[in-house]
Amino acid sequence: MAASRYKKLVDAIAADIRTGRLAPGVRLPTHRALAAREGIAVVTATRVYAELEAMRLVSREQGRGTFVRDIAVPAGHGIVQQAVATDAVDLSFNYPSLPGQADLLRQALREVATSGDLDSLLRYQPHRGRPQDTASIARHLTRRGITADADQILITNGAQHGLAVTVMATLSAGDVVAVDALTYPGFKVVAHAFHLDLEPIPTTADGPDLDALETLCATRPVRAIYTMPTLHNPLGWVMPDTDRTRLIRIARQHGPLIIEDASYAYLVEDPPPPLAATAPDITVYVSGLSKSIATGLRVGFLLAPPSTVASLERAIRATTWNTPALTTALVCRWLDDGTVNHLEEQKRDDARTRQALVREELAGLPLIGHPSSYFTWLPLPDDARADRLTATLARRHISVTTAEPFTTSAHTPQAIRLALGSTDLDSLRSALRTVRRVAVEDAYT
Repeated sequence: MAASRYKKLVDAIAADIRTGRLAPGVRLPTHRALAAREGIAVVTATRVYAELEAMRLVSREQGRGTFVRDIAVPAGHGIVQQAVATDAVDLSFNYPSLPGQADLLRQALREVATSGDLDSLLRYQPHRGRPQDTASIARHLTRRGITADADQILITNGAQHGLAVTVMATLSAGDVVAVDALTYPGFKVVAHAFHLDLEPIPTTADGPDLDALETLCATRPVRAIYTMPTLHNPLGWVMPDTDRTRLIRIARQHGPLIIEDASYAYLVEDPPPPLAATAPDITVYVSGLSKSIATGLRVGFLLAPPSTVASLERAIRATTWNTPALTTALVCRWLDDGTVNHLEEQKRDDARTRQALVREELAGLPLIGHPSSYFTWLPLPDDARADRLTATLARRHISVTTAEPFTTSAHTPQAIRLALGSTDLDSLRSALRTVRRVAVEDAYT
């Protein structure tokens, strides 16, 4: 087939999608059927669909076929933070906030302004953070079941920066990293930027399929395991003690570093011990205070094996030099005076209230989530189209996320994630009722 004719076929199908002649969710002909219809080779038909997929106009699903995407859904939806209209309810990102947090900030700023330490906050800081600040974080970690040496703690500009510098310091392009088949989109962004080879691990109700993880580690040179054992995003699981023990055993046997993301762990009361508490020599523990305090306060931290601290410190220097001292000083004051502990208790209660509301308003739908989580996963029937549902909700001024940003495997499940922490309860209730109506009309009928 001449190149010009091949391109004309791509352009013709693309035009049909963009003008609506091919509606979102329509199943396109099989590769063989398209080849027969157009008089082209099957390999050329495959190339046509591959180019349309690269243009984000179609999606291919293993065993089901090729479908027209709903192009009203932004390409980066769920990974790239999109602007949400002022009259829209944002159920795509979490900004959990509590009444009175602004007053706390005003009071803390007054205290810092009148302290004798203010001049020192205007200077360059140690790359890993001031010793008094890493000591505050070490004390905070004891409440999470971790006995930490302050010399192994490094302060970062939020947990996302912590993930980036961990990858930068410990991994190289092409390294194999085991991840859950559904995982945190922010780690996918980091992995793509550093050209890592992500290997998806199937999931169970309680965590990753450890048989599959063990097989992977025995057959490929896995350099790291990225995991969220305490309140997984987006599925909300808390990995049992026995599975944590086995995961550590697999890592010790085969050698990969464990990257433990604990960004939402504070929402779980009395969880099993973190992996970093049991295996501190092979685990980088990544967390932060943006979720438990406020998302605009970008303070995160790493607890790292001694062998990795120097490399991590160089990565912090290369990317940001140091975390802004004023922000860190504010946060560490709240760590030491119990404010953070109080805020975390309040947010656990708030999340439980919101989860109860979801289960009330979406009763009968197959919800997946932890009872004190700020997000809920809603699987859809196999013949439903999550992008179409998302676009319909967007037209009703409700923003949700499909499974695509979370997916690391070849198969993207039809599902949506509902983030619950960014709106007031009355608006959340109203939005959930709309979600139910649209889901029942579009997906469950």
